[in-house]
Amino acid sequence: MLYGRFFCKEYDLYWVPNFIPLDSIKAKKVVTSIHDFSFILYKDLHPKERIEYFENNFFKNILRSDLIITGSEFTKKEILDRLDFNEEQVKVIYHGIDHNLFKVTTDLNVNFELPKKFILSVGSIEPRKNLIGLLKAYNNLDNEIKKQYHLVLAGFKGWNNDEIMRLINANNNYIHYLGYVSDEDLVKVYNHASLFVYPSFYEGFGIPPLEAMACGTPVVTSNVSSLPEVGGDAVLYCDPYDIEDIAKQIKTVLDDKVLQEKMMQKGLERAKRFTWEKAAQDHLTLFRSLIDSGK
Repeated sequence: MLYGRFFCKEYDLYWVPNFIPLDSIKAKKVVTSIHDFSFILYKDLHPKERIEYFENNFFKNILRSDLIITGSEFTKKEILDRLDFNEEQVKVIYHGIDHNLFKVTTDLNVNFELPKKFILSVGSIEPRKNLIGLLKAYNNLDNEIKKQYHLVLAGFKGWNNDEIMRLINANNNYIHYLGYVSDEDLVKVYNHASLFVYPSFYEGFGIPPLEAMACGTPVVTSNVSSLPEVGGDAVLYCDPYDIEDIAKQIKTVLDDKVLQEKMMQKGLERAKRFTWEKAAQDHLTLFRSLIDSGK
């Protein structure tokens, strides 16, 4: 990046993996990755300085792009609806996970305390992840279920999270907030969990449900945005705006051992489709094709 600021060389291709091409880098072809439009749709759910940066730079710079890459058909449709690009200029390349790390394992040893049985949710502590909805849905479960299955939350403290932390602290007999957890420990937490729940309002892709599936954990996630593309028929879906429905789907899985086994097997097979190796190869093929087209 800094090299491009001080030299006038024009590159064959400039790929921007995160939204905003820089004016200072010159290239024959510019490719930009757009991951979602939460900075437009959920302005109040982002830090103010991030929104200001995007408002000042995204729309004027994105038009430099010859091609857009995104992680889901859902986000591709959003791009075509919101930006002046035709369908051939927007390519979907699904994200992946590290299958050497996120997999079924019998090593469940971590250096922090976990309940014997628990429901897990992973993600930054911020409003878009709908943790308030999850916490309220969990509180609506029968006391016997909550005694048997505690709720564990893992993820760094994000922003606008005062109410979320208040609800966690008010129910700390059954709810446990781990904070940030390394990937190496997170694999073990996924494997230990009885159920993974991810009722997010909006995702451009949604990696945590995929990680959970790869670890053999049944998943309940939202029926909105890109999440059905990731989960397919391997997960159970809920309406993230309906507290009772979130609670209902959680109870449905926990009450049915046969369903849990079926979801685990389907999830393991589904997760195999998403690899970083395939994503990297798809990027490389696209870059080569774009460069060749300009010769």
